[in-house]
Amino acid sequence: MKSIATGILAASLATATATAAESHLDPDLAVYEPVSGVAGSLTSVGSDTLNNLMTFWAEGFKKAYPNVTISIEGKGSSTAPPALMEGTSQFGPMSRPMKAEEIDAFEKKFGYKPTEVRVAIDALAVFAHKDNPIKGLSLKQVDGIFSSTRKLGGEDIKEWGQLGLDAWKGRSISLYGRNSASGTYGFFQEHVLGKGDYKATVKEQPGSSAVVQGVGGDLYALGYSGIGYKTSGVRTVPLSTEGGEFYDATYEHALSGDYPLARFLLVYVNKKPGEPLPKAPLEFLKFVLSKEGQAIVEKDGYFPMPAELAEEVVTSLSK
Repeated sequence: MKSIATGILAASLATATATAAESHLDPDLAVYEPVSGVAGSLTSVGSDTLNNLMTFWAEGFKKAYPNVTISIEGKGSSTAPPALMEGTSQFGPMSRPMKAEEIDAFEKKFGYKPTEVRVAIDALAVFAHKDNPIKGLSLKQVDGIFSSTRKLGGEDIKEWGQLGLDAWKGRSISLYGRNSASGTYGFFQEHVLGKGDYKATVKEQPGSSAVVQGVGGDLYALGYSGIGYKTSGVRTVPLSTEGGEFYDATYEHALSGDYPLARFLLVYVNKKPGEPLPKAPLEFLKFVLSKEGQAIVEKDGYFPMPAELAEEVVTSLSK
């Protein structure tokens, strides 16, 4: 999956990485400047992966606009499109792009497509217990571990000895994942399982934190989640495409496209063509894509947007 490194994002790599060693925040990101006339209520319904980020962004936004109330609900990406269509939310955070049928339903109702806003970069990680010695996995192996249909053509992998860990030979691999309402579930299914089926033995969790918590408490476990949920109890497993080099889930590898499960985190909005977003949601997204908003992204464990791309997104929302 090299798509995340194409075009403007790849061109911004040198700028975005030329910051202090401890931060990947692009110094050219715009500083947010509050404006007058922002009030009312905002609602966000959608992704669990983005739930913490939306909450932190809301807290930062309210410091600038104390009279704005913001409600956040994060039960899964599949809940975002219906909420946008029904008008019960202004924001639809998703950890996967909308499906064709979701876009079609929206367009049928409004006469135009929903607007996709890229707000952060994620490396969808395969997590192992912090004391797990596995060096890396190919996507074919990951498919063989998590999938019952193995669309990538690998073998059925059930125990650690099959992955070369002789000391753990015979020890079953315990599997943790998300439920079907999750965009992370869908993304992993499409890009790792080749749209195949999950094994019935995958312990489906209602949230990303529960996946990571499960893996952190189980020496023989593997699970998948957004990088922002990483804890001291787990480690990320470097991944490779078949026959390639292993790459860990780092900022540099996500931007370069070498890490195969890099993705944008998205917020969908209902924006009429040729008209700017209403003032309050527009200013919220400006804050999200500002230096202050992207500092929150980094603090929450995800990867910030390059300034050039953030500016392009803000401009598109303002006209």
